[in-house]
Amino acid sequence: VMNRDEIKGKFEQAQGKVKEGVGRATADERLRDEGVADQAEGEAREGYGQVKRNIGEAIEEVGERIKR
Repeated sequence: VMNRDEIKGKFEQAQGKVKEGVGRATADERLRDEGVADQAEGEAREGYGQVKRNIGEAIEEVGERIKR
């Protein structure tokens, strides 16, 4: 199950793609660049969320093994 950071990251990526597209369509380089930056930030946040989730799952697995 995705955590909050993964969801926010996906949202930021989508938002960035829209900004980039609008920037390209209107020849607004600033908006296009902002969209690209938003996408990169979203990818980083999503990656952070995935690492956080993987660590949590590993801790849960260790806990389950200890219980046995």
